[in-house]
Amino acid sequence: MSEWKQCTLGNSPIEIIDGDRGVNYPSQTEFYNSGYCLFLNAKNVCKDGFSFQECQFITAEKDSVLRKGKLNKHDIVLTTRGTVGNIAYYSEHIPYENIRINSGMVIIRPNQNELYPLFCYYSLINLRFNLDTYISGTAQPQLPIKDMVNMPLSLPPLPTQRAVAEVLSSLDDKINLLTRQNATLEVLAQTFFRQWFTEEAQKDWDIMKISDFADVTTGKGLRREFFDDDGQYPVLGANGEIGRTNSYLYNERLIVTGRVGTHGKIFLINDKVWISDNVLIIKPKQPHYIYGLYFWLKNLDFASLNVGSTQPLITQTDIKNQELLYSNGLFEKFANTVDNLFEKIERNNAQIQTLQKLRDTLLPKLISGEVRVKQ
Repeated sequence: MSEWKQCTLGNSPIEIIDGDRGVNYPSQTEFYNSGYCLFLNAKNVCKDGFSFQECQFITAEKDSVLRKGKLNKHDIVLTTRGTVGNIAYYSEHIPYENIRINSGMVIIRPNQNELYPLFCYYSLINLRFNLDTYISGTAQPQLPIKDMVNMPLSLPPLPTQRAVAEVLSSLDDKINLLTRQNATLEVLAQTFFRQWFTEEAQKDWDIMKISDFADVTTGKGLRREFFDDDGQYPVLGANGEIGRTNSYLYNERLIVTGRVGTHGKIFLINDKVWISDNVLIIKPKQPHYIYGLYFWLKNLDFASLNVGSTQPLITQTDIKNQELLYSNGLFEKFANTVDNLFEKIERNNAQIQTLQKLRDTLLPKLISGEVRVKQ
């Protein structure tokens, strides 16, 4: 370990670049659904990296007048305000050539002669577990650069950095491959749903409601003292997993969606889970109803169901009363067709969880040098 250098972000071969906050910062009217330069928003940088489901762009002219905050390949993006500590790596596989950060992020740019970018990326992920020491602000958490520079960093020789990064990235590559495969399988199942329930629907079919096929209830709040980072079961909120616990509310196949704040994100549940009180639970009355109900909900216009003024809200009654043209036995026929697709998704998810646990166990040990990699 004598060849490992102990330093901080501030005196390491890293440049920390803030976003442009000047008079030329884009106004809301200067964002477009497509364009020359992707301008990152908070939803684009998630816990697990980049997400491009909701994108906003600026023109080439607007891009040219901004000074700081444009990404180079192999840069790392770190969120520093609001949700602090989300990290994404700008690899060669990212499909956008021009990307800028917003004012709630920074760019971490390693000097590649001394610091291998992927090793830097995994080092930052490892530091994420101890961010509370450096975060300030009560109403809105933030991680100022003046505090960030004090975060510790261990730097082995470049060959070791590459070897460590290759081990961890190989696990992430397998996770990403399985995740993409799951997305493809679900798209295929949704194609069947659209064909049978929309394109081939007949006027003489019955008009049915969700309440004809499922019970709709609300989850239950969990007190903070029952959260446990190492808990066996996930706690689900409106946006997905919000923590872990050693208690569970349900151990059956369910569909859930957020009802307060964020709504319209539909999740299939197959394992033991605690579901919070800002989530609606759709419990099928027959097991073979679940896949049809799942896609039925995914095709709803949730914006039209919002009854909240300051905070979006969906009621149980509104979900129960949603209508669909239905032919007798169609849910069962659909389930028989797509069941093998979802069985494959479930097997992939189990493998993903195993790989994630292995990666998360190895990460701190490899980054610190506790576990050595053969080179």
